[in-house]
Formats: sequence, C-alpha cells, structure tokens
Amino acid sequence: MMSIESLIDTYGYLAVLIGTFLEGETFLVLGGFAAHRGYLTLQGVVLAAFVGSFCGDQLFFFLGRRHSQMILTKRPSWKARLDKTKNLLERFGTPFILVFRFLYGLRTVAPFMIGMSSVPALKFVFLSAVSASIWACGVGAGGYFFGHTLEIAIGDVRHYEAHIFGMIAIAGVLIWGLHFYRRGKSKRSASSGKSV
Repeated sequence: MMSIESLIDTYGYLAVLIGTFLEGETFLVLGGFAAHRGYLTLQGVVLAAFVGSFCGDQLFFFLGRRHSQMILTKRPSWKARLDKTKNLLERFGTPFILVFRFLYGLRTVAPFMIGMSSVPALKFVFLSAVSASIWACGVGAGGYFFGHTLEIAIGDVRHYEAHIFGMIAIAGVLIWGLHFYRRGKSKRSASSGKSV
C-alpha cells in the first residue's frame, strides 16, 4: 500500500489538474497545503490548476457555442443558473467574465452561457486566461499559507498532516454534497410547482 507521501508525489499534480478542470477549489487548497509540506512545488500546483481551470472553461464555452440545445435538453436543471448567469453577463459584461470562477455554483454554467452569447471566442480565451491565472495563484497561495498558519498554531504539522489532508478533503466533499442537495431540492420544488 502506498503512503500518503508517495500518492501525493506520484499523482499530486495530476489530481490538481483534473480536480480544477472539473470545478474544485478543494483540490487546489490541498495542492497548496502539499506544496507547503514540501511534497509538491507551489509553482507546479499553480500551473496545474491554471491548465485544468483554463481547459475546463474552454470546453464548456465550446459546448455552449456548438451544442447548447442538445445539452440543455439533457440538463433542464441548468435553466435557473443559466438565466442568472445571462443576467449577470448582460449587466456586467467583461468584469463578469473575469470573476465568474469566484462565484460558487456558476463555474460550469458561466462559460457555457458565455459560449451561447455573442462574446467573441478570442476575447473569452484571453479573459479566461487572466482569470484562471489570478484564481490559481490566489487559491493555491491560500492553501500554502494555510499550512504555514497551522504550523505556527500547532508546531510540527508532520504528525497531523494525514488528518489535515483528510479534513480538507472532507470539507470539500461536504460543500459539494450540500451544493448537490440544494440543487436537487430546488429541482424537486420546481417539478412539484409545475404539477400543481
């Protein structure tokens, strides 16, 4: 059985890249903490997060631009968030494109909605790259300094690091679970409202 150190050393950057591609601050915070502990480099974590986040944006933008009707037929639950995103995009334009990844729950649907809009692809690519850079640096550094703060508070973190990695991961799972629970609840409410 591989140790936690071996797992992070072998799969750490890949996990950050895939996690941020799918929408995961948790993976980036874990990566930043792992960088503080010396298992990964902060530059490598930030680069992996940038690539994952940027590529995820481009995929959803492309799907919105080319396959929106097919996807919306399969995902009617996106409608409320897409309407909200459309209003924000129309109201704020470029600033919204720069900050949508910081707005929880809109990370996936925002580039999809932007793809459905008249925003030029090259403009989106540029703004997405700027935003992904700021996000990767900020959240990655947050995870790194979280580790530094813990070290000041409890001394030698080495004895607790497996627990800390576990707690960060559990917090991420709980946030995701709450997000999906609320989304399912609003979906059920909308369905029961239609049937009345």
